[in-house]
Amino acid sequence: MEDSEILKNLNQAQKEAVKHHQGPELVLAGAGSGKTRVLTRRIGYLINHYGVSPYNILAVTFTNKAANEMKERVKEMVGGVNSSLWVSTFHSFCVRILRREAEKLGYNKNFVIFDSLDQRKLVKEVLKSKNLDPKKIKPRSVLNKISSAKNELKTPEQMSSLSGSFFDKTAADIYEEYQKRLKENNAMDFDDLIQQTVRLFKEFPLVLEHYQERFEYILVDEYQDVNHAQYQLVNLLAERYRNICVVGDPDQGIVRP
Repeated sequence: MEDSEILKNLNQAQKEAVKHHQGPELVLAGAGSGKTRVLTRRIGYLINHYGVSPYNILAVTFTNKAANEMKERVKEMVGGVNSSLWVSTFHSFCVRILRREAEKLGYNKNFVIFDSLDQRKLVKEVLKSKNLDPKKIKPRSVLNKISSAKNELKTPEQMSSLSGSFFDKTAADIYEEYQKRLKENNAMDFDDLIQQTVRLFKEFPLVLEHYQERFEYILVDEYQDVNHAQYQLVNLLAERYRNICVVGDPDQGIVRP
């Protein structure tokens, strides 16, 4: 596809965003204004105009639907690049990394991913082992606390040191045992996928260096929705080249955790 076709039906601001070559870029636009289209066209322009290899591009978003749509749109623009271009959700991206590298963190590569039912069952087992009443210490509330801690990249010890109320201290104690039992089951929950990938990159610089070198261009959709762990993940990956483009809705808040 010609450059003119990639830029077709874009306004001037969108064209400038798509044509941006190197360095960080923030694209702000409201709902329904074509943010994802800009991101997709930018991928096409990087490949078509600047000759960037699809292998060196990473695009992350929040839903499988959005990721699949982006892949298809890029394919329409520049042909069959799907095998080497990484377009995925944050969690899918991390699973892909961890399936290759999990043994460095003490997990087998065939680790299990616990869903919400598995998580509640495990928390109930922990509550029982500690003689705690699940009617008073509700598993769902405990899991919300654990999830918030993981999204802030807090360990059980860090969560415990910051806890004030009886419930918070109890939740921190449960978090520690919950995490121990997950590991014994060679399992991670969804929040672990991000947290453990960040841990991997921080504790194993050569692994981080490999992925930094590969992903010369990084694009993030719906940036207003990133939490602290996701922000740290993207920031670590982008440290080498700083060619990061993020798009988000200012009305929903653009926060750098």
